[in-house]
Amino acid sequence: MIGAYGRSVRITTELGDITRVEADAIVNAANSTLLGGGGVDGAIHAAAGPRLLAACRELRRTTLPDGLPVGDAVATPGFDLPARWVIHTVGPNRHAGQTDPAALASCFTRSLDVAADLGARTLAFPAVGAGVYGWSPDDAANAAIGAVRAWAVARPHVVDHVRFVLFSAPLRAVFDAALAAAGAGAGE
Repeated sequence: MIGAYGRSVRITTELGDITRVEADAIVNAANSTLLGGGGVDGAIHAAAGPRLLAACRELRRTTLPDGLPVGDAVATPGFDLPARWVIHTVGPNRHAGQTDPAALASCFTRSLDVAADLGARTLAFPAVGAGVYGWSPDDAANAAIGAVRAWAVARPHVVDHVRFVLFSAPLRAVFDAALAAAGAGAGE
């Protein structure tokens, strides 16, 4: 595990399956419908059980009738997951012309804002944007690490630990390099 501190927030990377992570909250790389999909989104919906889909349908029926906007985040219970909450965020889709890095960074900061509002002290992220939405692993890692570090400076002592749970060794290596380049230094 590579680790660093972004002020009071401990930031680490690990190889693993985000659906098995014990954390206060995990982040879902969702689509705007919130009704499940492929990749991380499909895996989280499958592992959380049918109550997650029901909760997302309720969000769509009530507060998000047009879906969750790109770069925003919303929480549901974790249901059958080891995490208490799932924070859903929608990354910008480069294939659809959504190429603003600030929108990608917003996925991480808004997820942290929602985690803070919930009182979550530990949060696990996947590589939001680095899958079917077409962001390069380097761009996704730099946006993620930069956003988390900036958020931690602005809101110290709110979230204790941010974990990047990555599904492949090459992707983890890219996140480790971004963490080191951000001046974080290696840890564990």
